[in-house]
This record gives sequence, structure tokens and C-alpha cells, in this order.
Amino acid sequence: MQYLARTTDGRALLGDEDGYVPLSAADPALERVQDALPRAAAGTLPAVEDAPADRIDPEHVQFGPPLERFGKLWGIGLNYEEHAGDLDEQRPEEPASFMKPNTALTGPGGPIRLPPAERTDGVTAEAELAVVMGRECCDVDEAAVDDVVAGYLPVIDMTAEDILERNPRFLTRSKSFDSFLVVGPALVVPEEPLDLEELTVRTIVNDSVAAENEVRNMLFPPAEIVSFHSSVMSLQPGDLFSTGTPGAEPIEPGDHVRASVETIGDVEAPVVR
Repeated sequence: MQYLARTTDGRALLGDEDGYVPLSAADPALERVQDALPRAAAGTLPAVEDAPADRIDPEHVQFGPPLERFGKLWGIGLNYEEHAGDLDEQRPEEPASFMKPNTALTGPGGPIRLPPAERTDGVTAEAELAVVMGRECCDVDEAAVDDVVAGYLPVIDMTAEDILERNPRFLTRSKSFDSFLVVGPALVVPEEPLDLEELTVRTIVNDSVAAENEVRNMLFPPAEIVSFHSSVMSLQPGDLFSTGTPGAEPIEPGDHVRASVETIGDVEAPVVR
């Protein structure tokens, strides 16, 4: 695995299992993580060991969001059959997608800021696997999705369930409050195609596993999600698909939330109001 990341003060990093180096030290043409996304999709990122720089221990790095600015933020609802059943919802025949504004996104560590209670008092947190695009594309066949994806992130998605319950047309509003999407600290770039079906996604609140499931049990796997949406619109580097949750858990101020995606990593954040 290779990793693309940014510090809280905006320095772009390239990493492997042994640590990070400045991205521009590995290749002076790559000043920003955004610049490296097409090469991540193509499998041509420079090697960390070839950079004339000492490795930085990730324990000594304060990570911000991996990209200075993401593109389109897509979410997929009801993508695990068990979760749809828990909500007494019918299995969708096509991806049940929605979009979130860029202002909803915050970096690792959050915090997740709950809106005033009079606005919503029923927020849930959901762990998800996210896919980040690396190349501009349109009408991509499922078999070619690996060629346009830069990498993967763990994310925490939030929903104001009480708003959504009042009317399903309020979905966008229920998903769009500031800090309602927490992204992981590093974009994971597989050096070989990754068998996503084997991965387990867990929603963890206060160190207790609230929900878990394997990607193999998604109704629409990541490659199908990307292919389907590429037939609707052009996808661009930095676009993100949050692929659905195995289950949501109500959260309150003082709680601590973690999304854990096997092999991809964890992201966590405290809950405040």
C-alpha cells in the first residue's frame, strides 16, 4: 500500500508502511495531493524509498483532510440489505444516492459538531468505505473502474434522522450540516487491485461496535456505484463516493465515534455541540 496525505498546515505527503516523506521530495512535479491523483489511479506514484528525504513517523504528524478540496461528495443509502431491513425499507433496485455539500466535510479528529437541539435532536453516525476518483471519466465499464479510482478512505457520515423522518424529501438537509462527513487521515492507494469484498466495515461508538458488515454484502459494490454514476455525469479527480453503512448509531455530545474499515484504516472524532 501507498498513502497520500496532508498535514493540518497543508504539506502534501507520500507514505508507505514505514512512514511518510514530502510528496514533492518524491517528485518535484507533485506539489499537492490533487496533482498525484491521476498517477495514483494509473499505479505510477513514485516510490517513497526513492525520495531524498528522511521518513516521518506518522505518530509525529498532525493529519488534515487528504485533499485541500474534494470534488463532488456522493453518498449511497440503504446499501446493505440488513441495514435496509433494520429501517423497514425496501431493497432499492438502483443505487439510492444523494449528495452532500463540501462544507459538510471535516478532517480526521473532527470534531463532529451537533446542531442546536431545537434544530435537530436525533443525529446518527455511520461508518463507511469511501472511494476517491483519480481520473476524469464518463461511462466507465465496471471492469475498468480500478483504472480511474485513486484510492480509498474510511469516513464517518452523519444523518439528522428526526429531520429525515418528517419527510424523505428532507434527505439533503438531514445530511448537510457542517462536520457531517469526517474523512480519514490518508488516502490508501493499493499497489495491486484490492479485493474489497473481503473487507469489514464497523461503526464504533464509545469503543463499542454498534454495527458491522462485509463489503461483499453490499447491494451495489463500489465498482458498480462508480460505473453507474459515471453514466449520469462526468466524474473528476477528487470526487468521493461514500458507499453506505452497515448501520447507524445515535450520538450525543461527549460520545466518541470511530469508523473502522479493514485494511483501509480508521477515522475517529469526538462529538460536541
